[in-house]
Amino acid sequence: MTLWKGLSKFCMKKITFLKTFIQTRWLHNFRSREAIENYQKKQLASYMDFLKRESPYFKNGVPSDFDHMDKAFMMSHFNKLNTQGVDRDEALALAIESEKTRNFTELKGEIAVGLSSGTSGHRGLFITTEKERSMWAAAILAKMLPKGQLFGHRIAFFLRADNELYQTINTALIRLEYFDIFKNTDDHIERLNNYKPTIVVAPASMLIELSKRLKDGELVIHPQKIVSVAEILEDSDKERILSAFELPIIDQVYQATEGFLACTCSVGNLHLNEDIIFVEKHYLDDRRFYPVITDFKRSSQPVYRYQLNDILVENSEPCPCGSHYTRIDKVEGRSDDIFYFDGQDGGQVTIYPDFIRRCILFVENVGDYQVKQHSEKLVEVCLSRRDEQVETAITEQFRLLAQQKEFKEPEIQFSDYHWDTSRKLKRIQRL
Repeated sequence: MTLWKGLSKFCMKKITFLKTFIQTRWLHNFRSREAIENYQKKQLASYMDFLKRESPYFKNGVPSDFDHMDKAFMMSHFNKLNTQGVDRDEALALAIESEKTRNFTELKGEIAVGLSSGTSGHRGLFITTEKERSMWAAAILAKMLPKGQLFGHRIAFFLRADNELYQTINTALIRLEYFDIFKNTDDHIERLNNYKPTIVVAPASMLIELSKRLKDGELVIHPQKIVSVAEILEDSDKERILSAFELPIIDQVYQATEGFLACTCSVGNLHLNEDIIFVEKHYLDDRRFYPVITDFKRSSQPVYRYQLNDILVENSEPCPCGSHYTRIDKVEGRSDDIFYFDGQDGGQVTIYPDFIRRCILFVENVGDYQVKQHSEKLVEVCLSRRDEQVETAITEQFRLLAQQKEFKEPEIQFSDYHWDTSRKLKRIQRL
């Protein structure tokens, strides 16, 4: 009986994978925006029916005092929200122990537990079932595998933590190896050279480091595809990576613990995965918005009207790839990456990360950098190559920005750039 249950479970997992893969790869090519919206209406209705049945928090529908979720809400209502009867304290203890030991084990047989990276300083806890992991793996492979070649790939996956979520990808036809970004890059070089990955998936900061090693001749790999994940990919960094790997485009995956949110199309533009998620847009201006997401595929830990603090920049122009999914020019940063300065009229002036970024990128020969705002009166610029001429030019760009946006020019301090591998790379950061 146990053997039969095991075989049945294995078959169901494969059926779930194949069904999701086929749907995502070939059946979700909607011919109009209207078709996408009609599909989403049906998915939203079905998802709410599920929540009423399975989530104690939603058993009577959406509570009258509910507006949206965020990380704090999900943590405080964890036990009532999740559909698996998982206790928050038990799951949290396991997740913390796994992070400490780097030994990532499952809870209750098939439930994977993990901590969100917490770049905003808030710790989050997430769980996934085996079925969800199969669906996630199928969706990401369906969208990201090169056209014309589905199998035979060797994927190098650089992440801060291994997890059953990622190991799900490993099959007889597609091989995946996990690389711990907490380890020194030197530890990865020989292994990468022997593995010869056809696809490399890594945060932007690791791709930059691998690019350097490739240019120096230490790394000898020729992947067909590079996928940037987990961190914002700056245009200047993109050019460095493209040059080193000699590829026409870098694919991007906009992925959070809350869902598989967006990915790059065949011509290199980012699109929201609106066959998987529904996105409400809280606009900051005519193009920038905060996404509020509902993930149709998340069943163990419901993601319903979850507000992210990422700032997305929308592009309303049709994409040459033909997709009707919302096109995103860039993930500009987070709400805690917005700088605030004293206005010349006595008020406060909001400056989005992109304006700070330009103060650096308009200057030649900058190299690696990071900009930190300590207060309205003090900004620190960290540079890998300290040069008086470069520093003077950057200070002038900040002066011009202050004039244009009518805020009081802050003091600009310069320091040496150091990359902390234990944290996500954030070029623009408000402390």
